[in-house]
Amino acid sequence: MSTDWDEIGYVISSTYRVEVLRRLADSPAPPSKIAADTDCAASHVSRALNDLRERELVDLLVPESRKKGRIYGITDQGREIWKIIEAQNLL
Repeated sequence: MSTDWDEIGYVISSTYRVEVLRRLADSPAPPSKIAADTDCAASHVSRALNDLRERELVDLLVPESRKKGRIYGITDQGREIWKIIEAQNLL
């Protein structure tokens, strides 16, 4: 896979996207747990999750119709992007 600098730049341009991706690199979690673990407001976590989902870096692991108990996880592409961010010491 060639390095996708556009995706990397997109992630690191937002503290919230970085925090959400960092948290999900450890394990899947609901937005409330991500917010608690990152000390970010739930509204920022929610926006970051939506942004990262549009870029296919995170995914909703439960049915879309589910409004409570939503669990998010990092995608393979998201994990690759995160590995590059860490390896290149871009934070």
